[in-house]
Amino acid sequence: MNLPTFSTLTLDLTDAIAEVRLNRPDKSNAMNAAMWLEIRQAFEWIDTTPTARVAILAGEGKNFCAGIDLAMLVGIQQKIANPDGARGREALRKLILDLQDCLSSIERCRKPVIAAIQGACIGGALDMVTCCDMRYASADAVFSIKEIDLGMVADVGTLQRLPHLIGQGKTRELAFTGRHVDAAEAERIGLLNQIFDSNSALTVTVRELAKSIAAKSPLAIRGLKEVINYSRDHSVADGLNYVASWNAGMLLSADLNECIAAQRERRITKFND
Repeated sequence: MNLPTFSTLTLDLTDAIAEVRLNRPDKSNAMNAAMWLEIRQAFEWIDTTPTARVAILAGEGKNFCAGIDLAMLVGIQQKIANPDGARGREALRKLILDLQDCLSSIERCRKPVIAAIQGACIGGALDMVTCCDMRYASADAVFSIKEIDLGMVADVGTLQRLPHLIGQGKTRELAFTGRHVDAAEAERIGLLNQIFDSNSALTVTVRELAKSIAAKSPLAIRGLKEVINYSRDHSVADGLNYVASWNAGMLLSADLNECIAAQRERRITKFND
């Protein structure tokens, strides 16, 4: 299979596990204009590639990601320049919505996405990992909603997604202060699933987790992500109604028959993509 190639990312697909690595280590993987677009391209490819059953999102080098590249931030004013102030602001709104969509592609991807985080995870990087299904980190990881220190409101997902992970009070504290949160605190407040002593231990464990997920029913895994995300954003009654409709369409599947047969025959399950 010919994998897409990118200027700011690397993409690998092995044993049904797609691994996306931010690849600007000399810039602490700061998110320039190309990286935003390539993140969307990568996760749309993973979503539509049947042989990719689960994804890992990681960063090359010492830091996971230092957030938006300041050079890109400085260049935005020139990019949206217009003699009419209203049209310039309209262009800025369109740009913000597009950046939001680049990261939302991670959440939209029907395959589970596991974030493996080391070092800095700052500003836009935190927006990015809140789009993921699970987050694991090495002990040196540091998190911050940094936008307040740039005199701006975080606008690509953290303020909307983080409260579902750590609650309103803690989200507001971090957003108003911009303070750093170390890995131990991040795990304690629910941002991280687990922390590891070293990046190598993080990498091994996340890979094993991805392998375990890839061995499950692909149809059921995709359904789980769909239903969990829908239920997060709707009432309990709406969520129950939605999963009833989902299973009315998807429950009686070849994967269900394979699971039952494998248990009866005491063998490992084998699923079509």
